[in-house]
Amino acid sequence: MIVQVLQSGPHLITANTGPLHIIESNLLDHQSRIEAWFRKQWQLTPPPLYASVDLRNAGFKLAPVDTNLFPAGFNNLNPKLLPLAYHAMQSALQRLSPQACGVLLIPENHTRNLHYLESVATIQHIIAQAGYEVRIGSLSPDIETEKSIQLQSGKTLRLEALQRDNNKLHIGDFYPCSILLNNDLSSGRPEILENLTQQIIPPLEAGWSNRLKSAHFTVYRDLALEFAELIGIDPWLIDPLMRNCGCINFMKREGYECLEENVAELLVAIQKKYDEYNIDKKPFVFIKADAGSYGMGVMTVSSVDEIQTLNRKQRTRMDTTKEGQKVEKVIIQEGVYTSETIGEDNVAEPVVYMIDQFVVGGFYRVHAEKGHTENLNSPGMHFEPLAFAESCNSPDHDLNPNAEPNRFYAYGVIARLALLAAAQESHEHAST
Repeated sequence: MIVQVLQSGPHLITANTGPLHIIESNLLDHQSRIEAWFRKQWQLTPPPLYASVDLRNAGFKLAPVDTNLFPAGFNNLNPKLLPLAYHAMQSALQRLSPQACGVLLIPENHTRNLHYLESVATIQHIIAQAGYEVRIGSLSPDIETEKSIQLQSGKTLRLEALQRDNNKLHIGDFYPCSILLNNDLSSGRPEILENLTQQIIPPLEAGWSNRLKSAHFTVYRDLALEFAELIGIDPWLIDPLMRNCGCINFMKREGYECLEENVAELLVAIQKKYDEYNIDKKPFVFIKADAGSYGMGVMTVSSVDEIQTLNRKQRTRMDTTKEGQKVEKVIIQEGVYTSETIGEDNVAEPVVYMIDQFVVGGFYRVHAEKGHTENLNSPGMHFEPLAFAESCNSPDHDLNPNAEPNRFYAYGVIARLALLAAAQESHEHAST
């Protein structure tokens, strides 16, 4: 039954990887307790409408490294999983906007990025299949009335110009009850979206003009500690260590003292955990823009010397992120090795998609030219949808902990933990 499927996530096939026995065994042993804990948490803090979570699986550690509240990439999900998305979307919209019958979807301004527009078309399809009239309103100044775009899938996407009547958005005579953002507001909050009487989902405060990754992972750290106590594991096994720095300017080399100090401290802290678990690997960290997406403003270092010797090209790459936004704050995050591979040792990392509190699928981000310590969210990547196994039930206790269905259950649990952190983070924003 679909309800059984949605409770914790579909039964999927994962990439080849090494063991995750410590984490997965504990998750399997405490499955009932975990699901009861999540149910209680969702009652206290309802989840965002949708999200995607990037995970890194080092074999000895499984942790989220990014949580996107305006996810693209829905077109990369396995089509067989879409019925899960229909039911989850229906559940989410009924909860968030019980009276809604029409939804206005506002995407990014990428009118030439056909891969992104395929995702928008998929979101539109999911909402329609959930039983809602849905139209797409664009913030792009290039669209004065409407624009139809032919997609590679054969679909035609119709983008229409937004209109505002007092405190309501509309397209012609279509006045929706709810507005669904798939625009992360990296360049700021458009005035046309301010002070509307219609419900905006997610709220404007969830955009990168307000939100910081360091704030998200601070909330996640506290949740990981509570969750680890619940199942009896070291929270480090599911939580990337983190520091952050503000007031940095890569081009002028300002703020480097903070960056160097925190990188040094974090590398020492990682090495201590490696020593504790007899892990024979070299620690490294990711330095990321504290706000922003699309894998921009990201670099890896394994020593302070690498910061001191950044060349102009590297500094230019770190200086701005999406839509030319200046990087002024960074998060320094423990680098989690990715031990997963697809095909001829192509490095892969799982990305898990959720609507409401439910896992509805995911894919592997794969990059043939990147190594186990590098950022895979970069040009040259491709996607491998996670595929159905023979059933849609949650983990199979009769299989060994490293079996594929149990591996994906672990992914679903950690992704939902990051989703819960995003929910609590949004709740804190709303109450301030």
